[in-house]
Amino acid sequence: MANNVMAVTTNYRQEFADFEGVAYLNASLQAPLPLISVRAAQEALEWKKHPYRLPDSAYFDLPDRIREKIARIIHAKPAEIAVTTGASSGLASIAAGIDWKPGDEVLVGRGEFPAHFSTWIRYQQAGKLNMRIVEPTGRFISADDYVAQIGPRTRIVSASLVRFDNGAMLDAARVGRACEKVGAAFVLDVTQIAGAMDFRIRDLGATMAVCSGYKWLLGPYGAGFFWVADQWIERLPLGAVYFMALEGAREFHAMFARELKPAPGARRWDTAETANFTNLAAFDTSLDWIERIGISTVQESIDSLVGEIIESIPQNRYRLASPEQRERRGPYVCISAINPDDTAAVYEKLRAAQISVSLREKALRISPHIYNTPEEISRLIDALSV
Repeated sequence: MANNVMAVTTNYRQEFADFEGVAYLNASLQAPLPLISVRAAQEALEWKKHPYRLPDSAYFDLPDRIREKIARIIHAKPAEIAVTTGASSGLASIAAGIDWKPGDEVLVGRGEFPAHFSTWIRYQQAGKLNMRIVEPTGRFISADDYVAQIGPRTRIVSASLVRFDNGAMLDAARVGRACEKVGAAFVLDVTQIAGAMDFRIRDLGATMAVCSGYKWLLGPYGAGFFWVADQWIERLPLGAVYFMALEGAREFHAMFARELKPAPGARRWDTAETANFTNLAAFDTSLDWIERIGISTVQESIDSLVGEIIESIPQNRYRLASPEQRERRGPYVCISAINPDDTAAVYEKLRAAQISVSLREKALRISPHIYNTPEEISRLIDALSV
């Protein structure tokens, strides 16, 4: 498939479809595909329409391009990246691979995204581990809350870098240091930050990270990645292995003439049917789009819009439901009515006004991206003020 070229522009709104009168402030739920990515998916469909045009190299080159671009975005190595269908795929690989011992504990914060619970439930029910819930001692769960619960039986701490329900950012490096002292794995979900804010994955102290790519990375639903620190690649046992993640898979016809073993690097955890053409062609193009613009440009744009929201919300009607300090908050903001029980009615009012946000834990989660405009923020504030 030919590479698409994006015209250099600062009017990023025109790179997306018309939103049909909706002020779409909901990237943390589901971001739209850039038009250039839609075209890439449409071109990929032609491969299925005319499969004789499908080059053999596509099965490997496409996911490898994804690996390389993700690695640059999170400041990692391509060999540390597995291509998956989302955060849950990475979590499932971890759970299936670990040789659990009696008494092993997995720590999960109260109110975490459901995948951090559903991943471990059946293992707990089978008596293979004990899932312990970390309670916040303050309004937002903190690194101190996790560190206080980490002990000799802790095998994994499973946490989000940015919480889906309130936008609070974890001091991950502090948790990572505590995990390292007891030999525990620290698994970070970076879904609600990757693509929106610049970070270096190794600075976070994580041993592994999972991510869904359909939010801030502007990818399609069913695309994501799993990062494994290179020193953990051999240390983390394998569960199921996709046959194209075996060494020598590019020479398919000759694979079974040699010893079958997993390919080097994190590709051994690639999700089955890795070269999902329509999904990954779009994902590849979206990552290219983000790289061309630059994460710093994306972050500055989002920060400006979120800052306007925080500064302009009617103080007599609403309060912040996210941390006030910028360094403790992810790329979006949550607000609630002064009486939190009234927030659901405000959410319905915004829906009626064709303003799309999310309702989470009696709070409105407002998540603009680079395609949003100051006029849409004004429209939101006007609706909140009535």
